Formats: sequence, structure tokens, C-alpha cells
Amino acid sequence: MDDAPADDGTFAFVTDERGGVTVVCDGHPQSYVDLDDPAMLAFEYVQHLAHALDLLPDGPIAVTHAGGAGMTLPRYVQHTRPGSPQIVLDPDAALTEAVRRELPLARGHRIRVRALDALVGLDGLKPQSADAFVLDAYAEGRVPAPLTTVETLGRVAEVLRPEGLALLNLADEPDQRYLARVLATLHTALPHLAIIATHELLKRKRFGNYVVVAGGSPFDVDQLRRLAARSPFPTGVRSGGPLERLRLSARPLTSHDSMLSPPPPDPGRWRIR
Repeated sequence: MDDAPADDGTFAFVTDERGGVTVVCDGHPQSYVDLDDPAMLAFEYVQHLAHALDLLPDGPIAVTHAGGAGMTLPRYVQHTRPGSPQIVLDPDAALTEAVRRELPLARGHRIRVRALDALVGLDGLKPQSADAFVLDAYAEGRVPAPLTTVETLGRVAEVLRPEGLALLNLADEPDQRYLARVLATLHTALPHLAIIATHELLKRKRFGNYVVVAGGSPFDVDQLRRLAARSPFPTGVRSGGPLERLRLSARPLTSHDSMLSPPPPDPGRWRIR
């Protein structure tokens, strides 16, 4: 399995000296999977998504994931909350089939993989059917524009239960203009917002991934800060006034005024460690 590319060359599995596997899609590291330790989350933004999920009450939770790749986060949920019903929406059937073959899911899982894109998959979900909706979908290293519009995120809000959370993994430049527009969009349907990211991103020092936590009801931001403090990466949480100012500086995204997330750095600059 070491550095075994797909037939079409769009993804590969790269095994490291510890036995963990990085799933590389379109030249970018997309997931890291350790079959022996599903709680080992190598990428900081995946840790941040996990921290947000940990805000939800103990026990099984219903989670819908838009974006699959190595299915690191569904594995984490199954490991930490056995019996959790989960849906993974990913149109790349070749990738998800290869992942399930090369990196099999644990026995007894309740993870259903649907070869659908997020928009089509959302239409098939029942109202108030999810405790969490995780948007972690990228195409050629960018978040597709239709996934962050008022229309789409309004539908996400309908799918969530009253205390449910939407979690979005968004990549942006240091100017945070894309992030600001998505925050403005989210606020129209899910007005309670927080961001979790490394300190260097919050200080606008480089391109990188922000995890936005959004709810229709208030959630425990102080607990999110405590969880973030445990991260091996210097991590912070933004909410309240600073986030309000950022949100108010931008207009919501709509189906008639949408945008892709900014292009990532040259894939040649990535290193798998």
C-alpha cells in the first residue's frame, strides 16, 4: 500500500514509518488514518473538528459528513461513541471504495457511505435528523462554491436537531475575506458562531484551515476553549465581538453570488511527515 496511486492518478495512499496512512487527493494530503488508533488525529483541523464534536452530549450521536476521503473523523466518532449512526456523502465512489478496501472500517460500525455530492445528499436527509453536520468537502483543494451559500446552509440548519452543530472546515488566506463571507452566510440560519484554529492562523500569518462551529442554539464556547487548550498545536478559539466584526464586514454568499475558497499553496510545497 506504500504510495499506491489510483488508476487515474487522482489519489494515493502513502504509508509512513509508524504504519499510518496519508490519503493524498489531487496532490494534497487529505486524511491520515491509523487503523490501530482511530483517536490519533494527525492533522490539526481534524483535531479541531473532533473538539467541536466533543461538545455534544455523551453517547452515540447522529453525524452526517459531507466529504469522505480516508473517513478519519467517522472512525473517530465510532471509536469514541460506539454505535453512532453516521452518513458519509462523497461523490468519488472510486476513492471511497479504495479506502474501504485498503483501510477497512472497524467491525460493528454504523457508517453508511453514499456516492452522492453534498447538495444531492442533503435533499435526501430528513429534517432534524442529525446532531452534527460536518462540511469537509474539497475539489482540487478548494471548497466548492455551492456548498457555502445561504440556500445550502439553510438546508443544513433544517437537517440539524435543535441543539445540533454545523462544523465547517474552511481554508482561507490571511485576509480572511472568504471566511468572513461564510460567517455572514451562516449567521442567517445558525447565528451562534465560533472559530477554532491555530494561533498563527488567527493572527493572520499564513494560509490554512479554520474550523467554524455554528448552532441554532448557544453552545459551550468555554468548554471548546478548554478542549482546544489540550491540542498539541497552539490553538485558540474566537467568538463574540471579534467574530461579529469579521462577520459584519462581509455580505452573505448566495446561489447568485457564490465563491470558491481561495486556491491552496502549490502542492509541491506540501511535505508528508
